[in-house]
Amino acid sequence: MIIVDAGFFYALADATDAWHERAARALHTQSEGWITTWPVLTEATHLLTRWIGTDAAQALLLDVAAGGIVVWQWDAPQTERLAHLMARYASLPMDLADGSLVLLAEHLGHGRILTTDERDFGAYRFKSRKPFDNLLAG
Repeated sequence: MIIVDAGFFYALADATDAWHERAARALHTQSEGWITTWPVLTEATHLLTRWIGTDAAQALLLDVAAGGIVVWQWDAPQTERLAHLMARYASLPMDLADGSLVLLAEHLGHGRILTTDERDFGAYRFKSRKPFDNLLAG
């Protein structure tokens, strides 16, 4: 499964976004399975609703409902780890959505991600030392 960030969902929907072409070229990766978290979906639907419209946000949620995107939820005890990650990366700063994706990478054991956030996901490490592999970069 490939981890998906909010910026990717937005870039895919907005043909004028600088990342749109790269996002569209990465559509084939959905066959490997896409996985994200509820905080990421919250951020993505907010961006889609604000800048494109509610139809785009609804389409994303319908894809989730149809099983095209898996949503992972961390166990309650991992919330403490999330707080520690946010403290570690406070200088960026790390938000809840990004932190949840670092937890997800730790859960999956890999950092293959679709994101437009090169700066932050270039700095974040999962399992304290492993870098993310941004499939949209380059």
